[in-house]
Amino acid sequence: MRIAKVESRIYRSSFTYGAGESGVGGNLHLRGMDTLLVRIETEDGLHGWGEGFGFNLVDTTKDALDRLLAPACIGQDATDIAGLGLMLARRFHNFGRNGPVTFALSGIDIALWDLKAKREGKPLHALLGTAARTRVPAYASLLRYGVPEDVARNVREAVSRGYRQIKLHEVDLACIRAAREAAPAEIPLMLDINCAWLSVRDARDFCRAVEGMNIRWVEEPTWPPEDFAATAAVRRAARCGISAGENAGGPQDFANLFAAEAVDVAQPSVTKVGGLTALMQVAEMAAEADVELVPHCPYFGPGLLASLHVLAAAEREQPIEIYYADLASAPYGHALDVKDGFIAVPTGPGLGLEPVG
Repeated sequence: MRIAKVESRIYRSSFTYGAGESGVGGNLHLRGMDTLLVRIETEDGLHGWGEGFGFNLVDTTKDALDRLLAPACIGQDATDIAGLGLMLARRFHNFGRNGPVTFALSGIDIALWDLKAKREGKPLHALLGTAARTRVPAYASLLRYGVPEDVARNVREAVSRGYRQIKLHEVDLACIRAAREAAPAEIPLMLDINCAWLSVRDARDFCRAVEGMNIRWVEEPTWPPEDFAATAAVRRAARCGISAGENAGGPQDFANLFAAEAVDVAQPSVTKVGGLTALMQVAEMAAEADVELVPHCPYFGPGLLASLHVLAAAEREQPIEIYYADLASAPYGHALDVKDGFIAVPTGPGLGLEPVG
C-alpha cells in the first residue's frame, strides 16, 4: 500500500505545572506545550498518526519533515516500515544523525506503525508483544522548580493524585530533601540531572549525597551524554541505579551504552530515537544485556500513546513517564488521564485514539 500524503501540524496548549513565582522551570519557559503531529495517509484513504520531538523548537522538526522527509515518502510502500526508515536515514544522514531529521523520521515511523495495526484491526501493543496489559502504572515527572517549598507542594499533590513513583528534575539537595520529606518513605524518587555535572567526581559525590533516600535511579548524571565511559564510572561508584538514553541518536548509541556497562535502566525516547522500530530494537538489546527498559516519555500526543503500547506489551511491568503539567486542552482530551496511579491502554485498532481538534 503506497503513501499518498504526509502532513504535519503543531498542536499547542497552554499549561500550568505548579511553579511558584520564584521557580526556575527548567527548560520550559514556554508559550505553550507543543506537540508535532504527523499524519500519513495511504492511497486507500487509511491514515496513521505519529509525533516528532521538538518542544518549543518543534518548528525545526516540522521543517525537516515538510522539506526533506515527507516528499521522499510519497509513493513508498507503507508496509515496509524498517526499509523506508533505513532509506530515509541513509538519504538524509548529512543533515544529522540525531536532532530534527531523526525526530521527524521518528514521527513517520510511529505513524506507519499506527497504520499497520489499523490495517490488521489490532491494538498496537498486540503487534509489539504478548503481555496485553489493560493498564500501565505511571510515574509523575515533575518539572524543575528550584524552590524546596514548590517541590514539596507538588510532590504532595502528585501523591494525592495516586502516583506511587515520582521523578524530580532538581540538582539542589535542599529541593531533593524536601521531596523526600513530602513523599511517603516507600515511594521511590528518580532524579533526572539533565547532564548537570562536568566531572565524574561531582556526579559521584551527588549520588553519594542522596544515599538512603530511596532513589530508584539518577538519570544522565554527566555532560556530554554520549560520554558512556563517564556514565559507567559513575555507575561503578554509585549505590543507586543509573539511567540514560533520552539523548541517544539511535540503536547503535544504545549498543555502545550497553557495551560500556553504563546503565541499569535504558530510556529510549520514541519521538527521538527513530520511532517504534528503533525502540523495539533497543528493547531487544536491553533484554540481552539484562538492563531494564523504561522509555523516556515527556509527551502528550502519539509519542505518549506509542510508549504506552510498548509498556502494555512488555514482559516486565514498568511505569510510564507522565509530565506533571496540566494542559488546558490535551491532544486526546481526558482519555489518557492518570487514575489511581495508572493509565488505561486504548483497545481500538492502532494507537487507539485520534487527536482532537
